[in-house]
Amino acid sequence: MTIMKIRGGDLDLVEYEFSSFYPGECLHTGNVTVAKEPYLTGDTIIARAPARIHLSVLDMNRFSPGTPGGGGLGFALQIYSEATVSCTDQDVIIDSPRRLLIEHLVAAFKAVTGYTGGFAIKTTDQGREHVGLGSTCTIATAVVSAMNEAVGCPLSLEDVRMVIGHNYVEETEEEGKVAFGFETGVGSAASIFGGMTFVGDRLTRVYNHPFAEDKNVFVLIPRIHAEDENAGHEEFTLLMNRARTLDYRDRELKAYMLMMDMIPSLARSNLKKMGDIMWEIEFRGSKRAEVQYHTFVLYSHMNALRNAGLEFVAMSSVGPSICVVTEKTAADMQSIVSQLGLEIAVETKVDNTGLVVTRV
Repeated sequence: MTIMKIRGGDLDLVEYEFSSFYPGECLHTGNVTVAKEPYLTGDTIIARAPARIHLSVLDMNRFSPGTPGGGGLGFALQIYSEATVSCTDQDVIIDSPRRLLIEHLVAAFKAVTGYTGGFAIKTTDQGREHVGLGSTCTIATAVVSAMNEAVGCPLSLEDVRMVIGHNYVEETEEEGKVAFGFETGVGSAASIFGGMTFVGDRLTRVYNHPFAEDKNVFVLIPRIHAEDENAGHEEFTLLMNRARTLDYRDRELKAYMLMMDMIPSLARSNLKKMGDIMWEIEFRGSKRAEVQYHTFVLYSHMNALRNAGLEFVAMSSVGPSICVVTEKTAADMQSIVSQLGLEIAVETKVDNTGLVVTRV
């Protein structure tokens, strides 16, 4: 297995061994409380979960693969993944390209709730992978939410989030195996509750509010790295070394800006003020390390977009996708990005509703 060395300071060197495992192994049931015994409702459940933009982690020192946390903020988009779930006697039947992920989530859900039956699960993905919209977390949210509804809601929505967060895995290059991924809890919170979401450590949801209603959202993907560049190892080194060190320095400032400036601006629907605060965060802590990994060209692109009058400009997740929230129309936006040599990859709006569940 790969061993990564994580250095946070002169006296802080940790070795982390990435261990892959088969779905259903290494389950974490956490402190989830089962509200009632699961039972067969007999219904077919369709859960529709919106994608998300993850704007920033609060502190990289507070999470790692297998240990969710770190806090952060993000918002939901009107781009959706769906899961259709019904109960079976014993078999687990999965019709999805994310089979390994779903197998692991089914095992975790059954371990937490005590449900002993099976499921028939079919998913429809958002179709926009690797552009910073959280396709893995969106599918996970839809599947676990639908399973929960199919057996009478033994879990609250918060406990659904805990099951996802503590058992968040990604597929690996080893056939049939998964490994724990980095998880702050922002994605599932945004998908379930919609709008803009602020999350503290240990997946704790701090604040949720409608965001940028009637505004437009555009995702741009600058061509910075060579298409054949394999940046996985370098990206991890970046996140868990330089980003970790910078968050030691700036985490209190970032938390202060979110509590004292970002949340009040959100409550007052002041998009421009929120954009100004987010621009400051792009230069603080781990976000600075993430942007600089993509070179200062990315700062240049974002600055040019702001100078063109776009109210809210930020890098999504670890980039290099740039998210823009603005009152400007698609035609106005196209004119701006054409002059800058950029292209619009996604055009959508904020989802302020969140998870939608229907029974068939």
